[in-house]
Amino acid sequence: MSALESTATSSLRTFRRILQTPPDIRTRCFSVLNRPQPNYPGHVPLNLIERGALAIGSAFGSLKNPYRHDLIAALGEATAKPYFVSRLRRAMLANPTGRRILKDKPRITSKSMDLEKLRLLPENTVGRAYAAWLDREGVTPDTRDNVRYIDDPEEAYVMQRYRETHDFTHAITGLPVIIEGELAIKAFEFANTLLPMTALSLVAVVRLKAIERERFFSTYLPWAIRNGVQAEEVLNVYWEEELETDVDVLRSRLGIEKPPDLREIRKKLREQKRADKASRETVTNAADGVV
Repeated sequence: MSALESTATSSLRTFRRILQTPPDIRTRCFSVLNRPQPNYPGHVPLNLIERGALAIGSAFGSLKNPYRHDLIAALGEATAKPYFVSRLRRAMLANPTGRRILKDKPRITSKSMDLEKLRLLPENTVGRAYAAWLDREGVTPDTRDNVRYIDDPEEAYVMQRYRETHDFTHAITGLPVIIEGELAIKAFEFANTLLPMTALSLVAVVRLKAIERERFFSTYLPWAIRNGVQAEEVLNVYWEEELETDVDVLRSRLGIEKPPDLREIRKKLREQKRADKASRETVTNAADGVV
């Protein structure tokens, strides 16, 4: 059999297998002109080819620029199906608080979160820590993109909830938005949620400096895996009801250890570098004076 005949036979075999799939899947695979109607406001139905292209394009784009939240969001949605976001929904349905969240469908926005009131809460409360973290990092609750590419409305909400509560995870751990801190949070979230996007985001570790990579692998990755596995599902936290809870109490209840303060570590390293530089300059000046 020639190479051409072999290719044709293989293509025919593949086509026959496709014809054996349910009609709705065949339509989604082959007809972009016969696109289904949106299932909720903003929904963009995708066929399998489009979903694959979205996953690949957003993966490369977010690696090139890890601050492109729109690409990271698209990557998360493109890779969440067919299993992972469904697993999260089942985990929420199996939990009393998770079921209430799915029933109420609260949203975390600047309208639902009164940041002025949160700033007045007692020190070390969840709400105060959340507002302080937003202020320190220069972000708002409205910086999270709306879900567009997940077909099931309730699963779309699950992904939206994960996205909007991401900053609370930052707040109770104290990890900053810088790449090193974001990678630690993504590693924690992967161990806790199994969402592929959180694992794929870890490829950005190549962008870290050598000392940052060493610190990530020796300190923050072990912390993330250990705590992500042992902690309760963070999606089952009704954050709106925990705003006056002490951060240490909530971390203890969830089974999350506070990681080493990354900002403080980086600050001490900068101070040490300045001190070493000043010492070298002093030695050099003294030597020049002797000469």
